[in-house]
This record gives sequence, C-alpha cells and structure tokens, in this order.
Amino acid sequence: MTQLALFDLDHTLLPIDSDHEWGRFLVKTGVVDAQYYAAENERFYADYKAGRLDIFAFLAFALKPLAEHSREQLNIWHESFMHEVIRPNLHPNAFDLVKKHQDQGDLCCVVTATNSFVTRPIVAAFGIEHLIATEPEVIGDPLTGNFSGKVAGIPNFREGKVVRVDNWLAAQDLSWESLSESYFYSDSINDLPLMEKVSIAKPTNPDDNLRKKALENHWPVLELFK
Repeated sequence: MTQLALFDLDHTLLPIDSDHEWGRFLVKTGVVDAQYYAAENERFYADYKAGRLDIFAFLAFALKPLAEHSREQLNIWHESFMHEVIRPNLHPNAFDLVKKHQDQGDLCCVVTATNSFVTRPIVAAFGIEHLIATEPEVIGDPLTGNFSGKVAGIPNFREGKVVRVDNWLAAQDLSWESLSESYFYSDSINDLPLMEKVSIAKPTNPDDNLRKKALENHWPVLELFK
C-alpha cells in the first residue's frame, strides 16, 4: 500500500513565507507601487497569520502583478527571486525531512496556498515532483501563456486543500482509504482541516494557534529551524 507525505511550504519547509516575500521582492524591484503594495502585502499577511484571511481579496491583489507583465519577464524576475531570497533560506533540516520520506518510497507532495507560479521552482529545488497550489488562470498555453489575474478552480486554502488533495489522489488512482498512512507537515492553523484528515498530523514550526491544537490532540511538534 502507498504511504503519503504531504508538506506545506511556507514556514514549514521554508523558514519564510514565499508569498509574502514575493510581494516584498516586487516592491524592492520597483514592479509595483511601493507604498500601496507594501502596506497591503503586510495587511494581508497579518490577516493570514491571524486566521482571518479573505483568500479571494488576497488573490485579486496578489495575482494582479502577474497579469500586468509577460510570462517571459516574470520568469526573469523569479530567477532573481530564487537567487536573492529563496536559496539562502533552503535549510538542510528541511531537505533531510523530505529525503527521509523519499527514501521510504513515500509519495511526496507539497500542498500550499501560495500560487504555483511562485512555488513551482521552489518545490523543484526540494526535489519534490508533485505540487498542489493555488492556480493562476493562464491565457493560452499553460507553460508560456500570460496570466489573466484570476484564479483557476478552487483556491488551495483551508478546506480547499482537502478538496484539492481528494481530487489529486483520485487522479493518481488513489484514495484516503487506499493509503497505508498519510502524513501532513504544516505550521499554520489555516491547515487544520487537512491536518485532521490525514492519519498522522505533523505540526511543524507551528504558529501559536496550531501549537494549542497540537497540545489538545497530543500531536508531537516538530521544530525544523531551531
């Protein structure tokens, strides 16, 4: 039987939030109106950490810069983002955790609310093949077409993560019942629905609210970056 290992990305495998840092990178690069974008980026990030994020309002904000520039230009900026921000924050402990599951032959997948344009190269850097992320709508070819600024399908957030993983498992000819064990590593209270779905919940670098839930449910806490 298949064993499944699911990983959140931001503050779980990374010690930073890639979505928030991408916004800060756009401000630094001069791609967006600095004062407005920086303030909104911080406001949405605070709402996310507090567990009160309006995901559709945030995505309207976060996907707008993607729609305003060509895929070619966005890819150039993302290469710089990887070099300046992401690679310095790739931690050996996170690689070791992923490798442990890969060496066991587990099916590994990153499940993140951050959009796939930002996260796909990061997930590739961890050597993980599968990614379930919020998908920006693409006009034309999925790999080269420009972004519309809209969301394609269900945002991969809160209960949406459970729905998206359900659909992904079905596409792999799998189901929760067919798995011998399923793990989910996450830092965020926003991920409680998926954490309660798997057979083995793994609170990782948890925020205060998730840490309380971990204590209530007797879930061992993993600290990767301390």
